[in-house]
Amino acid sequence: MSENAKDRSVELQIDGKTRIFNIDDPVLPDWVEDKKLSAGGFPYDKKMNRDDYDKTLEALQVELVKVQFWLQATGKRVMSVFEGRDAAGKGGAISVVTQYLNPRAARVVALTKPTETERGQWYFQRYISHFPTAGEFVLFDRSWYNRAGVEPVMGFCTPEEHKRFLKETPRLEKMVVHEGTYLFKFWLDTGRETQIDRFHDRRHSLLKSWKLSDMDIAALTKWDDYTAMRDLMLEKTHIDDAPWTVVRANDKRRARINLIKHILKSLDYDGKDKKVIGDVDDKILGFGPDFLK
Repeated sequence: MSENAKDRSVELQIDGKTRIFNIDDPVLPDWVEDKKLSAGGFPYDKKMNRDDYDKTLEALQVELVKVQFWLQATGKRVMSVFEGRDAAGKGGAISVVTQYLNPRAARVVALTKPTETERGQWYFQRYISHFPTAGEFVLFDRSWYNRAGVEPVMGFCTPEEHKRFLKETPRLEKMVVHEGTYLFKFWLDTGRETQIDRFHDRRHSLLKSWKLSDMDIAALTKWDDYTAMRDLMLEKTHIDDAPWTVVRANDKRRARINLIKHILKSLDYDGKDKKVIGDVDDKILGFGPDFLK
């Protein structure tokens, strides 16, 4: 440990080994460095080439602009939910999806903790108020699924509230889809060393330090609890009308490319260029709890 590092060490059990990690130490431990890409069985040993990524992304973003014209012409509605552990890359994925879209008709919803008034409302109420109107594309950076992960793990809801949420959510989403909204639910999955590396980067970057919260630090020792809640969430809320799209996100570039491809392949918009979209990488993107087994 570096001499200047504060003593904020935590003991972690990872793959049967006891590891000591201090987020304030500017030196990333070798056991994190060695597995920050391969953690969790990630299928590639190198990140996607940057030039290939930039070229592919731009072509897919052109298709997203076509989608927005189609939405405005037809009055269709699209809603995407981005979920995952802390530092899974949700915000970055949302950023590249919306980068060239007209912000008047492409909204990002990232809600803070509920107000006193909102705490007295029906749980889903404050989220439903942000659902898209005709011609809109709305992207949730975390969503009502807080009650499937953060809230039960950190004790912000009761076991009864959590159980009721898992029962009621498929009913709500089925109504939303049947009423005509295209609903995408993305779970961005990352390995443990990948998450630790990203937390460390945030802690020691002047540009990213705002992203690191006390909740993130607390999450370091609750990996297994979050895993159990994730698995239960996928089991109970992965339905035909509103399936979970699971994206292996250790490599942010591959994750972004494939989730955009999935959106484009799922919509029958005007001017769709199937050759540009190409195929989804089934090593990176799959569906439901079985993809993580």
